[in-house]
Parts: sequence; C-alpha cells; structure tokens
Amino acid sequence: MRSIYNYAVIRVVPRVERAEFINAGVILDCQEAGFLDARIELDETRLLALDPQVDLATVRAHLGAIQAICAGGTQAGPLGALSRRERFGWLTAPRSTLIQTSPVHSGQCDDAAGALEHLTQTMVRVRADG
Repeated sequence: MRSIYNYAVIRVVPRVERAEFINAGVILDCQEAGFLDARIELDETRLLALDPQVDLATVRAHLGAIQAICAGGTQAGPLGALSRRERFGWLTAPRSTLIQTSPVHSGQCDDAAGALEHLTQTMVRVRADG
C-alpha cells in the first residue's frame, strides 16, 4: 500500500543577501509509516565556491541539529519532545538564515527510506555526467 509523504530540500545559503544556495539534504516525513528523517550530504567544495569565507563548522553544526531534531528525544533539546509532525513543521518553516528549506512538496511511496534516498540522489547529489 502506497503512503503519502512530504519533503523539503535543505539549502545552505552562505550569504543570504545574495540568495545563492546549494542543496545539502532532504527532510522526509511520512505519517503513515511513522517516519521522519533527514539525509545530509554537504558538498563543501561547492559551498566554498559560493563563499570562501563561510564558517563550515557552523554549517555542519546546524545540519547535524536537523538530523537530531528528526530523531527526536532529549538529544534534540526541547524540540525533541514535539510530535513528528510538529518537528517537521518546525524544520520546514520559512527562514532567512544560513540554513533554509524549500517549500514542502508531496509524493507517494511504498518505502519512505527508499523515497528519501531517491530524493537525495535527484535533488542533492551532483551527477558526474553533467
């Protein structure tokens, strides 16, 4: 049986005033499967091409926080106590900061983890053939 999921692409915007970004991951929420996870694959070389002065340690810390919030629990601080749906809503709320997300999109899948992998492949990874 196919389940409906919602997802957003995670963007790193090193200089907000320039509105340039790279896709660095995907957050996927599938309520029917009880699934909320983020796949992060930061291409630091591409990010440094946009802004050689970007603080990579800060970017890594913020991206790590997204994964912790998806997992929930005490390691995510007060946000970890929220429901999966509330955590997804908090993570995908519009922001004008270093880490932003795309608008939320929907899809259908038989396997939420497989859908997350597919979205990461198509939305984040740079294809070798262009």
